[in-house]
Amino acid sequence: MLLVGDIGGTKTDLALFPLNDKLQPQMQATFQSTRYPSLEAVVQDFLAGYSYPITKAVFGVAGPVVSGQSQITNLPWLISEATLQSALNLPLVRLLNDLEAIAHAIPHLPPDDLAALNTQAKVSAGQNKAVIAPGTGLGEAILFYHDDTYYILASEGGHTSFAPANLLELGLLKHLLSEHHHVSFERVCSGKLGIPNIYTYLKEIRYAKESPEIAAAIQQAADPTPVIVQAGLQETCELCQATLNTFVNILGSEAGNLALTVMATGGIYLAGGIPPRILPKLKDSTFMTAFINKGRFSHTLELIPVYVVLNEKPALLGAAYYGLHL
Repeated sequence: MLLVGDIGGTKTDLALFPLNDKLQPQMQATFQSTRYPSLEAVVQDFLAGYSYPITKAVFGVAGPVVSGQSQITNLPWLISEATLQSALNLPLVRLLNDLEAIAHAIPHLPPDDLAALNTQAKVSAGQNKAVIAPGTGLGEAILFYHDDTYYILASEGGHTSFAPANLLELGLLKHLLSEHHHVSFERVCSGKLGIPNIYTYLKEIRYAKESPEIAAAIQQAADPTPVIVQAGLQETCELCQATLNTFVNILGSEAGNLALTVMATGGIYLAGGIPPRILPKLKDSTFMTAFINKGRFSHTLELIPVYVVLNEKPALLGAAYYGLHL
């Protein structure tokens, strides 16, 4: 059996796959990451009572992987291949960046797992692709095409400096710079930080009217992001609508930056927890307008396919594809 995992700041998904080309999980479970002191503890809980042999394990982790270990960006976990191999008595363990794991799944996703956003796209095979994934944080990865093969490159592009694309976003940057030494795209384009930061700023400058009911719900919520997103989609709060609109503008702009950086003419793929939840908003003109707003290169971006990944566990699937060929 092959053990795979997707380790995020909010939740950890684990699954067991038979070592065959069908890649259908035999066992799968989700755990709240913050309830455990380490990944080893989560895996031990998952495998309690399981007796079949596991020959190798692959984990996609939400942080950079250097020399076989990773300090998780939004968790106090230091994950090590050697420690996992010893503690879990596994013959082989590999760590991948979580977006690297998702990228391994991209070439294998069926059409039903994708929702197209760019109706003007020119679809062509054998071109670079890229993934951008807003969830708890913001992840990015690259699929470099060469000799009929996709080579996956991990990235920490979500932590690059936020570049405002309009005056409202410039004000947001100035506001956040008064509180933080560095403002990354993750700080304005993620669920944990980005959406609450945008909401707070727009509220402070009185950009739109705040609903008293939503304000009360946010105060009571452990995580305000789902409340803001839902009210924005349902159009029950002007401030939430403005927040969601600003978020999508920033996501579109950074997706366009990524497309130009790697010339991802094969497609940009929106993964992570947020895009499927806001698919109706992504399908209006807001995202694509921001995506192609690149001056002399706007025409290039008009032709690039853009997809939302609808598969709920792409990192597990990608880790399994990677592990199958280890």
